[in-house]
Amino acid sequence: MPKSIPLGYYVDADTIIHRCPTRVKFVVLITFIVVTTLWAKSIPTAIGAAAIAVAYYPIARIPISVAWGQLLPPLYLLLALAAFQWWQKDFVTAVVMFFSVYASIIAAVLLTLTTKVSDMMESFERALQPFAKLGLPVENLSLAMSLTIRLLPLMLGTVNEVLDARKARGAGTSLLAFGTPVVIRSIRRAQAMGEALQARGVGD
Repeated sequence: MPKSIPLGYYVDADTIIHRCPTRVKFVVLITFIVVTTLWAKSIPTAIGAAAIAVAYYPIARIPISVAWGQLLPPLYLLLALAAFQWWQKDFVTAVVMFFSVYASIIAAVLLTLTTKVSDMMESFERALQPFAKLGLPVENLSLAMSLTIRLLPLMLGTVNEVLDARKARGAGTSLLAFGTPVVIRSIRRAQAMGEALQARGVGD
């Protein structure tokens, strides 16, 4: 289960990518995304960008099963978008869009797999610290991002549990049987988290 949860899995290893400072990883990621967007204008260059991102996974010692579990979910949406681009424009545009966007996703997933959430939040907070003098609530923004990253795997876990329960009850493809428990559990979790934060004086 953890291997299929986005942003919720960290591969503990001693590699040059793991030891690289978090702020450097963010800069490299942003640079890679910008360069890929501007440079990948043909099928070979778009595939090349994706290949470059994939090449760093063995360096970071990311198991194939973990990498595939993280990179499989976005494929469904990207394939749908590529099909739409093919219908609206042409095949080349669709393929270039697919591989260029997927290359950015591959690079971003590598960041989350090789960087602890606490380190990402600390780096994010330090980057925004100069804006604190202008009244920007840096700590609250860091907390909000941390909670978002934490809630994504919890939400996916809830969805999987509801899907399994729906199958066990023979509810079939009923949207009501799926949506109602997901919404109720999400509201309850939000209420419990809000009460916990309030009890700790967050936001006072």
